[in-house]
Amino acid sequence: MPHTNRKKRAVQPKSRNTMYIAAGILIVALVGGTGFYLYTVNSNAANTSSNTASCGGGSKTSTSSSSSTSPFVYARIDTTLGCIEVELFPSSAPATVANFVSLANSGFYSNLVWHRIVAGFVVQTGDSLTKNGGGDRSLWGTGGSGHTVPLEVTNTSLRNDRGYLGMARGTDINSGTSQFYINLASNPTLDGKYTVFGKVITGMAVVDAIASVPVNSSSQPINPVFVTSITILPGP
Repeated sequence: MPHTNRKKRAVQPKSRNTMYIAAGILIVALVGGTGFYLYTVNSNAANTSSNTASCGGGSKTSTSSSSSTSPFVYARIDTTLGCIEVELFPSSAPATVANFVSLANSGFYSNLVWHRIVAGFVVQTGDSLTKNGGGDRSLWGTGGSGHTVPLEVTNTSLRNDRGYLGMARGTDINSGTSQFYINLASNPTLDGKYTVFGKVITGMAVVDAIASVPVNSSSQPINPVFVTSITILPGP
């Protein structure tokens, strides 16, 4: 009996050790699994933060789309001279803003030249014929997207003041397409004739820098300055 009891007592600690070891393995597995989960979450957070973009010192998260019917639509215009952020006016110019947002989201504006630079007046871009600075310079200013939008000037409080965006067009008042300009000064002679659909909220110094580059006799930059991309943002 004592011998048998001793054997049983010997077995009991061994069973407890086995249980402790198993429990330890389970804990390690759980901790390891949790660690992997936290690493994954942190990695995703890092990846998310890497998609944020700053302009004028502020950090903002970009998105691939934004509703043109929202009362607040913003865009970041990245250029080879810096970043410009604009607020768009979908309630006042719904067709123009929807067209702009669609073109921006499609990548249409990427690597187009600021093809018209008139100091004290406007800087203009959005011509598909200026892609990558190539093409026939004599045709710069004549290209578009193949889709037109009507003139939208019902909101008389929107004027061609310094920093405001307008939709360029041809002789037909409803021929606006993809080209747009930023006013370098107040240009009241343009009011009522061109759709004003946004304003610069950050980066006017960049606009002025674009306006200061040397140009030829056709108001084209001698060394092209590009819109590298336009991104629609969820907020300012």
